[in-house]
Amino acid sequence: IDGGYEILDLTLPAVITADLRLNAPRYVTLPMMMKAKRKPQEVVQAAALCPDLRAHVEIVGYEAPEARKVGRKIANVDELIDKLKNEAKVL
Repeated sequence: IDGGYEILDLTLPAVITADLRLNAPRYVTLPMMMKAKRKPQEVVQAAALCPDLRAHVEIVGYEAPEARKVGRKIANVDELIDKLKNEAKVL
């Protein structure tokens, strides 16, 4: 939130949104970069974060879409309007 932190306790699944200003870049100075190089990095196993790592989506099958029908050329606007009204029935 603006000017502070907000800690929420949510039950999953949940939807979380963020404000546009959240992604403002912060520029790192050289002294801070040097300090960061000396800090140890902690390795966290994925199983410690989420005990259920199995796939939740099962692919049943897939198939290619239908081939597109061949188009046709129309000589003039009157023929186009006639085909839209009578064949496609969109007008």
